[in-house]
Amino acid sequence: MLTDLFPFEFAINRTAIAGATLWALALYLAFSPVSDWVTQQITRWFNFAERSLYLSEAEFERTRKGREAQNAFWASMFSVVPFVTIGTLLHYGVVWSLGQSWSISLGIISAMGSGIYELGRRDSQSSDG
Repeated sequence: MLTDLFPFEFAINRTAIAGATLWALALYLAFSPVSDWVTQQITRWFNFAERSLYLSEAEFERTRKGREAQNAFWASMFSVVPFVTIGTLLHYGVVWSLGQSWSISLGIISAMGSGIYELGRRDSQSSDG
């Protein structure tokens, strides 16, 4: 399919993608307050940057609700990038030290442990509130 579009081959290491995304998921779940903070900061930056594009205050206020919702969506998409970057570094660090299969195995275990931790953290927050 890709060879029809491009006259050359792409070398895609599926194991590296799987390992990096498993580690990124584990980090995203384990540090969910940090991911919420990153999302909030990116949303603030998008809203600030978009304000400079409008000359009319009336036009800016008229379209504010839709633009802020769209900025929140894109901020949540871009908030994953730091975790994927760190997850990729973790994956290659484990591959270098222990091997490819260990990175995938530890990534799965870390993702499950982080998911359980996040469920417990949210449950304790809801019972405290």
